[in-house]
Amino acid sequence: GIDWICVSPKAGEALAIVRGDELKLVFPQDDAPPARFENLAFRHFFLQPMDGPDREANTRAAINYCLTHPQWRLSLQTHKIIGID
Repeated sequence: GIDWICVSPKAGEALAIVRGDELKLVFPQDDAPPARFENLAFRHFFLQPMDGPDREANTRAAINYCLTHPQWRLSLQTHKIIGID
């Protein structure tokens, strides 16, 4: 059987799965605001800062969003932060 379902929505794409264990959203994405997903049937909601040249600003924005929306928790790609790609 299936032990765990993790869904990671992509901006501009319809979700094929709308319930599961966790939803992990890359943040920010203009076409995928967290509010669009918060009423879906997932046990855990994670925001993962978008990588790239704005990673630090995206991380701060994700932290602030999580602090003001406690349903969401921060998820970090530690390997990218410490330089292991």
